[in-house]
Amino acid sequence: MEIRTKKQKITNPKEIALILRDILVSEDQIDQDKEHFWVIGLNSRNIIQYVELVSLGTLDASLVHPREVFRLAIFKGVSHIIVGHNHPSGDTKPSEDDLEITRRLVESGKILGIEVVDHIIISKEGSLSFREKNLI
Repeated sequence: MEIRTKKQKITNPKEIALILRDILVSEDQIDQDKEHFWVIGLNSRNIIQYVELVSLGTLDASLVHPREVFRLAIFKGVSHIIVGHNHPSGDTKPSEDDLEITRRLVESGKILGIEVVDHIIISKEGSLSFREKNLI
């Protein structure tokens, strides 16, 4: 399966959800059942510059720190990022940890001058955009 990410222009959260879902299903079944946390770097025209897996966690948790989230964004000089992760449980409702890390990333991004545009949660049941739900 070919996963189209490079140089794709992003116009809505569903496009990111589809990309992340494609990446997830291309993995080994054992890894699909673990929580993943990705960062998608975008240029000023919303064209994907990279997709990076920042954390591969357990069934219901992943360790995420702003240092790892922004490392490649700084190196590549992107203007903004979208973060995303999966919920192997199937529920796309954000946990308190999801809300807290999003707040930390948004604040870190403000300091660095790299806007966190959205946080997408995907599952087998669907997806949720923090931006669309006014959580970011």
